[in-house]
Amino acid sequence: MIHINKLQKVYDNGYEALKSINLEINEGELVCLLGPSGCGKTTILNLLAGLLDPTSGDIKFDNESAINKHPKDRNIGLVFQNYALYPHMTVLENVMFPLTVGKKKKPKEEAEKIAKEYMKITSIEELANKKPGEMSGGQQQRVAITRALVQSPKILLLDEPLSNLDARLRLKIREEIRRLVKEIGITTIFVTHDQEEALSISDRIVLMNQGIVQQFDIPQNLYLEPANLFVAKFMGNPIINIYEMNKEGNVLVGDDFSIDLGLLNESRIKQSFNEDKYVVGIRPEYFILSDTPLFKGKIETAELIGKDCILNFKINNKFSKAITDINEGICENDEVGFDIDYNGIYIFKEDGTRVY
Repeated sequence: MIHINKLQKVYDNGYEALKSINLEINEGELVCLLGPSGCGKTTILNLLAGLLDPTSGDIKFDNESAINKHPKDRNIGLVFQNYALYPHMTVLENVMFPLTVGKKKKPKEEAEKIAKEYMKITSIEELANKKPGEMSGGQQQRVAITRALVQSPKILLLDEPLSNLDARLRLKIREEIRRLVKEIGITTIFVTHDQEEALSISDRIVLMNQGIVQQFDIPQNLYLEPANLFVAKFMGNPIINIYEMNKEGNVLVGDDFSIDLGLLNESRIKQSFNEDKYVVGIRPEYFILSDTPLFKGKIETAELIGKDCILNFKINNKFSKAITDINEGICENDEVGFDIDYNGIYIFKEDGTRVY
């Protein structure tokens, strides 16, 4: 288990990269650190690796503090965005290298045997005699991961390992990473800014912003049960539609439509509605085409994405998005009636606190 307690990092210029981070990551778990640039996710990874020293707080691996341990003594494997393979070595030599130096140095025959075992697991045996310059980006990434695993680390740290690959290859490699870490059973921390990557491979996701953990949860909860407005806006593609509304009696009134608070699911209400102003979020898939609509919108563009169509529509000069079935046949410049499925409504205070 990894236990992070009140971890803070302040740089010499006064910039506070991390603000009292608390996390517990279970053995064998695959956790993604997700968030926009500068949120602190790579700082956490570097602190775990021992490449940075914290300003305060503690990191424990299996109940033993790692703060004063040298990186080489932390029993971790680290794979960076740039694969850093030795260009003059073959794949086999690259994978063997960690077993030929330092405390984990082994006899050549034993090192080669171990390397070949891991190369079989990661399906790169056929690349054994190739050099990095003769391989694709995806192949180089598999070699880098294999080299990290060959040391039998307790923890695997991956820093945006797929960002240099094209979209199709990213899909393939992320599936392989998920399969691999589960097969080996290694605790894995994966840094990414790509929510699709995080949602697809994680057991849990740490979503960060401005050095603060916004939500640490299973993937579906970040989308379906966002902790606050930032999470709701960050998760989802297309992004959630946002409307500012005023409370008048038991109704939230906006420029384009109103929300009847009496129709809300009481089990989802987290706080009383005591404010005058609220921010309402509606996921695009919860706008429903209707012959008796709550409002009408003019379709500006219709984007086909497989079986679905993203409708970009305008009401009172404000753009919103809806997702419909491609078979609806809606075209640009059509005026379309919409209703709202209340299951897709999220309501927040102006400070971002979720109330529904």
